[in-house]
Amino acid sequence: MATRALDSRGSAGGSNVGTARSGGRAAPRTAPGAAQPAADMRARRYDPAETKARVLAAAHMLFSRNGFAGTGTADIAREADVSEGSIFYHFGSKKALLQELGRRHGEAMIAAMEDGYALEDLEPGITIPRLLRFVRDNMIWESADGDCADCGPKAAMASNPDAEPFYHAAKAVTTDWIKRHMQAALAKRGITGVEIDIAASFTHHVVGDAIDFWLCAATPEEADRVERETVRYVRAASGYPLD
Repeated sequence: MATRALDSRGSAGGSNVGTARSGGRAAPRTAPGAAQPAADMRARRYDPAETKARVLAAAHMLFSRNGFAGTGTADIAREADVSEGSIFYHFGSKKALLQELGRRHGEAMIAAMEDGYALEDLEPGITIPRLLRFVRDNMIWESADGDCADCGPKAAMASNPDAEPFYHAAKAVTTDWIKRHMQAALAKRGITGVEIDIAASFTHHVVGDAIDFWLCAATPEEADRVERETVRYVRAASGYPLD
C-alpha cells in the first residue's frame, strides 16, 4: 500500500529554523548586519497570504509525490520559492503544515456537500452522493497493488502513521460540521432528545466505512448499492423517513 500524499517512504527531511539544512549540509548563519543570502530574501516578494498559499500548494504536491517523511521543509521552500524560515513563521512545523492541509481538505469537503443549500435543508440523499464524489475526485491516497483491502482513508492512516495529523484535522472539521448540520436539521423537524455529540461521532465512522467500501467497489452496480444503503442508514439514524 502506498499513499500519494501521506506515505512514509524515505527519511525525515525536516529541519528547524536555527539550523536550516539544504542538500544535507547546515546552512551558514549570517552575522548581524550582514547581507542576507538570496534564498532568505525570497519570501519578501510575496505578501503573507500568498506566501502561505505557495507553501501549502508546494507541500501538497511534494507530500503526494514523495511522502511526508520523504519531504523536508527545505524541499518545500525550494518548490514554493520562499525562504525555509517563512514555513516555520507561518506554520510552526512540518506536522502543523500537514494539519493545515487536512483542515482545508475538510473545509473543501464541507463546501462540496453544502453547495447551494441551507444547512437545515440538507439531507443524506444530497450530502452522501456529493461526499463520495468529492473523495473520488480529490483522492490523496491510492493502492500500489490494487488490493481493495488497502484502499480508502482508513487503510491509508492505518498503514502510514505520518498521515494521522492530516486525517485527524480533517475529522475534527467534518465532525463539527455534522454536529451543526444535525442540530439544524433536527430542529427544523422538531426532533428533540438526540445526543448530538454521540450521534455525530457514530455518523462520521459509518460514512468513513462507506467511503472505503465505495472506493473499493468492484463494479458500478456494487458502488451504487453501497451509496444507496449508506443514504438509507444515515437517514434512519437521523430520523428521516426512508421513502
